[in-house]
Amino acid sequence: MQITFVINEVNLSLKTRSDDLEILLAVIEFGGFSAAADALNIQVARISRSVTKIEKALNTAILIRTTRRVMLTDEGKKFIDAVSIGLQQIQSAESDLIVKGKVPQGKLRVDAVSPFVFHQLTPHMSAFTKAYPEIEIELNSNEGIVDLIEKRTDVAIRIGKLEDSTLHASALGKSPIFIVASPEYIAQNGLPKTPDDLKSHKLIGFSNIKSLNQWPVKGLNSVNPTMTASNGETIRQLALSGSGITCLSGFMVNTDIASGRLISLLEPYRLFGTDRELVNAVYYKSSAVAERVTAFIEFIRPRLTL
Repeated sequence: MQITFVINEVNLSLKTRSDDLEILLAVIEFGGFSAAADALNIQVARISRSVTKIEKALNTAILIRTTRRVMLTDEGKKFIDAVSIGLQQIQSAESDLIVKGKVPQGKLRVDAVSPFVFHQLTPHMSAFTKAYPEIEIELNSNEGIVDLIEKRTDVAIRIGKLEDSTLHASALGKSPIFIVASPEYIAQNGLPKTPDDLKSHKLIGFSNIKSLNQWPVKGLNSVNPTMTASNGETIRQLALSGSGITCLSGFMVNTDIASGRLISLLEPYRLFGTDRELVNAVYYKSSAVAERVTAFIEFIRPRLTL
């Protein structure tokens, strides 16, 4: 197969297979030859051959190799950007050959924050694969916003206000925000009755996304956590263990509140309808994955407990 990319306004013809390019992308994504080999379950030698083949065809160095890591050269960075787009175009062309109306098939890469994956997606994946046996589902979790092309993601679940206008969005619903603590914590430290009472309590917040420490409570601008974590599920576990009071989305704690494992606090002061409640599926509208994305969204939307 011949693939043509444009780098520095020069057409570059590279006679290679797309799987060599996939391997090169894996080296960049996982940070090295060995890590990529482990992720792809192939030998390191296979990784090395693919990268060498590409560099010889280009007659230029794509990677700088050190004992600890690999880095892209300036030329390599431009090439990788072109490759990411080129591979999507190839996938789109292949998908166009599939007769419209056939059962959705192929790989679907889904990304979401890990608590959403744990609580909202994994419980339904067995049923999804039974409903769509020809779709190969890949679930990835990231605590921040990912670049869909760079991370080779087909659809991402995003919580909060959307900023990227280049993406198509499909609303999945709203997830109310709760201020919660365990019964054990309340028994030992007392029940906060007003937002001002929080000043005398242990508060658990996010270390990586500071905006999540702005709790939707009347009269409260933001909190200064006494304990932080980068992962919402870690924060949930800290709250369940009695470590303090925190603020989390309903999709994580609805079941805990219903069972009594967590108590919803400051109910008269909670603010509703904030951007933080929004839950959307975002994706690029391409024919390559349109049927798979639509199948996934329509399947998962009615099953969510936000």
